[in-house]
Amino acid sequence: MERFTAGQFIAFLGRVEKLKSVPRHCVTPEGVPESVAAHSWRAALMAFLMKDELGEIDINKVIRMCLLHDIGEAVTGDIPTFLKQESHEQAEKKAVDDLLSGLPGPLYEEVAAMFAEMEAQETKEAKVYKALDKLEAVISHNESDISTWLPLEYELQQTYAAKNVEGFPFLEGLQEQAVKRTLEKIAEKEVGAKENE
Repeated sequence: MERFTAGQFIAFLGRVEKLKSVPRHCVTPEGVPESVAAHSWRAALMAFLMKDELGEIDINKVIRMCLLHDIGEAVTGDIPTFLKQESHEQAEKKAVDDLLSGLPGPLYEEVAAMFAEMEAQETKEAKVYKALDKLEAVISHNESDISTWLPLEYELQQTYAAKNVEGFPFLEGLQEQAVKRTLEKIAEKEVGAKENE
């Protein structure tokens, strides 16, 4: 069986290390731009924490999907969903293919198959990963100062994960709670604006 050499392993880590510095369109409560790596880590953490809430599902596969889903952004950078076009998606797919080519054969095949599964969105695992990807973004925006939101995000926050959580009661509950917090933040801002008039 083909295995990593130490050099290949370190080279691959070096290529994806950039995810620690690639900013996303979100700011932490402390005012620091969120990185792609931070988003992927927390989506994976969410998957692990809810492992007993999702019924018959391969949660380890979901965790792997969450950890790896944005590796192409080490090459392309992050494009917010409301700006992403087909050309961006194709560039990211090519970046993923290029990155995966640095893996030993059996691992390459495993991870490439996982990316195909994520893209097809047919398995429960792929659907849960996609829901967590979106929910983590909504929760992160709720944690950030509302002054960092774009006007279009007031509505997007309420709808972004809605379709993806359908059929998973625990995820539906998380999405409802996230929307509730979004509406509270918007109301708090409106009250503050009236008080400052």
